Amino acid sequence: MGSPGKNRTFGRSLSHALDGVKTVVREERNMRSHLVSATLVVALGAWLGVDRNSWCWLALAIVLVWLGEFLNTALEAVVDLLAGDRYLEAAKRAKDVAAGLVLVAAAFAVVIGLLVLGPPLILRVKELI
Repeated sequence: MGSPGKNRTFGRSLSHALDGVKTVVREERNMRSHLVSATLVVALGAWLGVDRNSWCWLALAIVLVWLGEFLNTALEAVVDLLAGDRYLEAAKRAKDVAAGLVLVAAAFAVVIGLLVLGPPLILRVKELI
């Protein structure tokens, strides 16, 4: 017999996972910014007609940023739970490192976006001029 806190069905696990996604999107302003950016990148990639390999790089970059934001949000919640109202230098350090993870992922995404979308965008602009 499983522990009382364990999900007994895949449907229950999926429901909890979707609750987590909704929470991050609803409560984290930066996640909403990442979603808007990803939508714009996908639209630009479709307009430029990028190839399958390029889509893989764009998808990887987008998902890494999203994963970073999910991890950052989860870590902040745990740190806040443990620290309560107290200021702890270790709590600040943990939150700063998690935020740094998102920053590094976002910087990687920008580089990938420039490498993948930059050349075809320049060609398209030259055609329009």
